Amino acid sequence: MNIIRGDLIELAKAGIFDVIIHGCNCQCRMGRGIALTIKQQFPEAYAADCQTEIGDRNKLGTFTSVDIDRDGFNFTIVNGYTQFHWQGEGVLADYDAIRSVFRSVKQKFAGKRIGYPKIGAGLAKGDWEIIAAIVESELAGENHTYVEFVSQ
Repeated sequence: MNIIRGDLIELAKAGIFDVIIHGCNCQCRMGRGIALTIKQQFPEAYAADCQTEIGDRNKLGTFTSVDIDRDGFNFTIVNGYTQFHWQGEGVLADYDAIRSVFRSVKQKFAGKRIGYPKIGAGLAKGDWEIIAAIVESELAGENHTYVEFVSQ
């Protein structure tokens, strides 16, 4: 796992990544964190999320994606369904879902430059050490980077 500091979205727009992944809940909201920023800047990513059924537990561990091509930049946004809901106490991140999302991302995007934030360890309250180990295992052999958020 490569680790850099910066803004994942700005780095993708600058051509650093071919694919960026962020965690979503299964409620089609994208209302906080990086998901909200993606929803605001790339409404087509939110539209892809809204093509799924609201509250469907079967989405856990799957993803939707959309290719972004405008203003001289192109990359793919992956909406990874890594938690069921945003409400509640305790850990909301689903580690099995995270594993499944990253396994599927590797299958679909092998050979691409992949970037992601601290998926599941922010608002979803998951343990980043556990999640990082999952990501390392599932993306073994790929060019993947955790981007620690620093605003520009």
